Amino acid sequence: MSAQDTPSKLAGRLLAWYADMGVDAAIQSLPVDWLSRADKPPGCDFSMPGSEPAAPAPQRERPARPMVPPPAARAPRQFTGRPAAAAEAGVPTDAIAKAHTLADLKGLLDRFEGCGLKATAKNLCFYRGAERAPLMIVGEAPGRDEDIAGKPFVGRAGMLLDKMLAAIGLDESSVHITNIVYWRPPGNRTPTPQEALACRPFLERQAQFVAPKVVLALGGAAAKQLFDVPDGIMRVRGKWREIELGGTKIRAMATLHPAYLLRTPAAKGNAWRDLLAVKAALKADQ
Repeated sequence: MSAQDTPSKLAGRLLAWYADMGVDAAIQSLPVDWLSRADKPPGCDFSMPGSEPAAPAPQRERPARPMVPPPAARAPRQFTGRPAAAAEAGVPTDAIAKAHTLADLKGLLDRFEGCGLKATAKNLCFYRGAERAPLMIVGEAPGRDEDIAGKPFVGRAGMLLDKMLAAIGLDESSVHITNIVYWRPPGNRTPTPQEALACRPFLERQAQFVAPKVVLALGGAAAKQLFDVPDGIMRVRGKWREIELGGTKIRAMATLHPAYLLRTPAAKGNAWRDLLAVKAALKADQ
């Protein structure tokens, strides 16, 4: 630090250092106990700050911790979660079923407040590609580049995905690309099962519009949600399964996520074999 550095220059250098270190999302310094919020979903109280500063929240005394009974006397734990697309979250369940187009579904997602990821994301990342396609690709979650652009798979991993698809003769005109959640998780963390479950009714309806012959899951998080399995991606990749998505049984396979292939180029051979199997399945359905 030199004597000529002004506070504004120091702040700019600090922000630049944060960006170099990968700090690109503001999160709280202390964990949030979501179970203490009963049935209120994350993000339901989110609102843009107004011109006047909010009054400080009154300090509440922490209640005394109750005595825990012996394990044999404890009752089963009950969770009072509500359906992801309940009317209180802004979108009735029947409204999703009555959506006539993907544009209608996007409008419902714009009003949906049942997923806490929306509170920290910049944009909704719905899909890119064809509205109807023989191949539907489902990834994990949007990243930083996707959050800025408002489309899935547009960053480095998306560029590699496009090259992988081109290698088997496919492009945006013949595929539909989306994720199991539609908003970027803070810090690019893996979406929780609750967050994926909140978005699942929309994904089901989305699949009905796309009407794919084959579903390709990218990465372990997408495979676990779509296939309902606890195994890691190395155990489930490259194997054909039949899943029910949007009320229809569809052939599905999982493969390695392009982001993983960027970090581990030696694994590209496995992904290539998976893509060749997908190409053969699509050709057989023609």
